[in-house]
Amino acid sequence: MVYDDIKTFYQSYKQRKCVIGHSFYGREIYAMHVGEHTGKQFISVYAVHAREWVTSYLALKHIKLGCSFGGWVIPLLNPDGAIISQTSKPLWKANGRGVDLNCNFDADWGLGKLNVKRRGAENCIGDYPFSEPETIALKNFTLKINPVVTLSWHTKGEEIYWLFSGRGDIKGAKILSTATGYPHKIIYGSAGGYKDWCLQKLQIPSYTVECGSDKLKHPIKKLYKLKKCYNALKIFTLEYGKMKKYEK
Repeated sequence: MVYDDIKTFYQSYKQRKCVIGHSFYGREIYAMHVGEHTGKQFISVYAVHAREWVTSYLALKHIKLGCSFGGWVIPLLNPDGAIISQTSKPLWKANGRGVDLNCNFDADWGLGKLNVKRRGAENCIGDYPFSEPETIALKNFTLKINPVVTLSWHTKGEEIYWLFSGRGDIKGAKILSTATGYPHKIIYGSAGGYKDWCLQKLQIPSYTVECGSDKLKHPIKKLYKLKKCYNALKIFTLEYGKMKKYEK
């Protein structure tokens, strides 16, 4: 199980680390620090959607490859949902309570074209913004760290999203595009995501990377299917770090 693998990795990790919160069913949500301990920091989050649990292993790959400036990697935001996907309902996207975590952030909450209020496998917005312990944990951790940029790693489609509510920094999207070979795109009709909240409410650059070919079927089980993303965080922090170094 992916949760057990992440827990084992976390327990053996020798650098800075912490538990940022707990899932609906009480499982720990782990964060591990990479790179420089001082200066500007990033947050990189994975497995927001349950059936995209393969991105947790991409997180471990990113940690092992290292980064050029400091930041926090959160390999598995949605442990309850990942277990549901791995054991009983492979296409499950939501958390253990049936809320889609990437629709539960306070950024035009409830206005996405696919949003629903009924709990289930996907697209449920929750009772109110930040109704779920997982989104509360990520919100509070983000406010504590005050990152200069955030990244979210999803599957699938080989695209990069960077704009929401008229805000975004295309320079970072171009770096990610060069690193992965994926095009950067502007999408409409979604709302309530982590990227959306970071852009709209915190006014910091934020990116979503959809890893893996759209021809693949959920859930993707083999990490090598995401190989175009292996070096993406390392390259991004190198190039984006150079750019941010001279900004006040």
